[in-house]
Amino acid sequence: MAEIKFTPDERDVICRKVQLYFREELDQEIGQFDAGFLLDFFAEEIGPYFYNRGLYDAQAILESRMEQVAEAIYEIEKPTQFSR
Repeated sequence: MAEIKFTPDERDVICRKVQLYFREELDQEIGQFDAGFLLDFFAEEIGPYFYNRGLYDAQAILESRMEQVAEAIYEIEKPTQFSR
């Protein structure tokens, strides 16, 4: 898996959200620099779990859709002397 990277704008938004969380939920102030370090930690250590969960969810959706396609094809199949 490639390293999880964010654009500078994404990074700014995420760091502000981390700062807001610390302020509102933990009653602590952290700076942009510390929020960035925390973001890097989560991206490296926790991010792959979220990434993999997203892949598993996408795979499940794709498998479900492929089953629907296979059923739709079977429904329009014309009868012949040969069976599958």
